[in-house]
Amino acid sequence: MSVLVTRPGKPGKALCRQLENVGIQAIHHPLIRFHPGMELHQLPTRLQQCDLVIAVSQQAVHYSQEYLHQHALQWPSDIRYLAIGQKTAQLLSNFTQQAVNYPPVSDSENFLSLPELHSPAGLRIEILRGNGGRELIAQQLKSLGALVNYCEVYQREMLPFDGRIAVSDWQKAAIDCIIMTSEQQLRFFLTQISEHDSQWLLNQTLFVPSERIAHYARSQGIKNIIAVGSASNSDLMAALLAEKNDRNHQ
Repeated sequence: MSVLVTRPGKPGKALCRQLENVGIQAIHHPLIRFHPGMELHQLPTRLQQCDLVIAVSQQAVHYSQEYLHQHALQWPSDIRYLAIGQKTAQLLSNFTQQAVNYPPVSDSENFLSLPELHSPAGLRIEILRGNGGRELIAQQLKSLGALVNYCEVYQREMLPFDGRIAVSDWQKAAIDCIIMTSEQQLRFFLTQISEHDSQWLLNQTLFVPSERIAHYARSQGIKNIIAVGSASNSDLMAALLAEKNDRNHQ
């Protein structure tokens, strides 16, 4: 079993190390890198003008915390905080010193079912995110009467690569599993793979955080998909180990 890990940065490298520690070969090939966002300088003012903060990713928390720390500022203690995923919630809780709720499955649909959002009318909500991204959360909350703003605290930069050369290398490494942690990255990955190599891709087992991303992958012809229900490294590891055990018993 050999795994292609596309998760960027330190979390991706950490996941590769964890896999190799249990005897699973892993190759790190990030598809994206991050930079400070265009609206990061507005963060202190935005935080003072809201009732609830939503962090969509660990990057949103990291860049926000770094900016506040550089300017000797603190997270407000008189507002509430929510996060899309468990790791993001833990990180935000560490920095804010407050409880941060999150959904059991890390996607927009499950996030909107959190009790804090059952009656959002009149709430001033600030969503910390990167450039672009899904609009479902903001649209739904606005339809229920919330006052929603985005603060672009980081930017994504996609990293093009030569798919023919990369796939050749991955075939030599006997890659048979791919970890893809966002739909945006999956869409980009597919644009980099030539038609000549499409059959290689379709034969991979794809690990994704949510059923929504799995649905998109199926629409592109990928059949072997495992929706983990979370993007955390620990849950991805558990899913990969379960797959390895299943293969060993076949």
